[in-house]
Amino acid sequence: MDQDLLERIVQRIIEIQQIPAPTFCEERRAKFLRQQFLAEGLADVSLDELYNVYARLPGENREAFLVVSAHTDTVFPAGTDLTITKKRGQILGPGIGDNSTGIAGLFGLLWALNQKGITLPGDLWVVANVAEEGLGDLKGMRKVVDRFGDKPLAYIVLEGMAYGRVYHRGLGVRRYRISVQTAGGHSWVDYGAPSAIHELSSLLTRLVSMKLPMSPRTSLNVGSIGGGTSVNTIAPDAYLDLDLRSEDAEKLNELAQKVEKMVESSNRPFVSFLCDSIGSRDVGELEVSHPLVRLAVEVLEKLGREAELSIGSTDANIPLSMEIPAICIGLTNGGGAHTEDEFILTTPLADGIAQLVEVVQGAFEVLNE
Repeated sequence: MDQDLLERIVQRIIEIQQIPAPTFCEERRAKFLRQQFLAEGLADVSLDELYNVYARLPGENREAFLVVSAHTDTVFPAGTDLTITKKRGQILGPGIGDNSTGIAGLFGLLWALNQKGITLPGDLWVVANVAEEGLGDLKGMRKVVDRFGDKPLAYIVLEGMAYGRVYHRGLGVRRYRISVQTAGGHSWVDYGAPSAIHELSSLLTRLVSMKLPMSPRTSLNVGSIGGGTSVNTIAPDAYLDLDLRSEDAEKLNELAQKVEKMVESSNRPFVSFLCDSIGSRDVGELEVSHPLVRLAVEVLEKLGREAELSIGSTDANIPLSMEIPAICIGLTNGGGAHTEDEFILTTPLADGIAQLVEVVQGAFEVLNE
């Protein structure tokens, strides 16, 4: 890749990163991307009601097409300082890798194809979708797959970092908000009355004491907790957000059922528990022997990088869980994901884009056979 194209992609990464896009608040970034797709002269540029952005690069045949997507949302709340810092070979800033680089990769793909004078055998749909992170629960990608279904040859999902990894397995996830209510009261006058915080803490102790299997790998995490009103008040309410994950659908369902029963059994007079589902991502897998996985591995090897076949919770979960071919690939490397010290390395980006171009070209060949 020539230096001018690399610098153009880096500039687009920064332009995207400078537009705040917390989950459920991606509208401004989506409208910017829509304008940029129009400026590229793409066909059928549109926004749906969720602010997913779609555009089509016409190929030789409209019957066989690919979808390449990247999520637009970030974990950072509105008001986060998005100032970037450039060091030799690095760019630091909230959301710079996850997923400003992934979105910019859509443009890098288009620019590289144009620079090489490549017309693809079929249409290429580029999609910038919302709501991948956290409580977004892959809502944007669900809408994308609702639109295209199993008609594409495959879905190729882009993440800014993790260059060298090929995510071909979707990690199962169940998320709950567990809440408790009591009458509350004064910390002295009503001492002995049930406290929502005390009750929730007792449940939490039992949750984290559960033994989970190491194989298939399964995890439990309480990511946030809150409640109460003041230091001298018996808390009338409290909640926690629980994240359950497993490589195996059956183990995940067993764990989820245990949690639900544990919450239900915690109810007693004057103590009311609720367990509400706030997210679900189903397990899915594309076999290592599948032509798309083999292609991604071979492309990386050609570029001098040993592929790491991985499992993860990404937008690829949605098509994978429906037995539709999909992979997720990274475009560069970096660190500090989901922190304000997040950074990307610019040097691997050239190979990351080269990888993407070759995977897209190759997919039309190996998936049309």
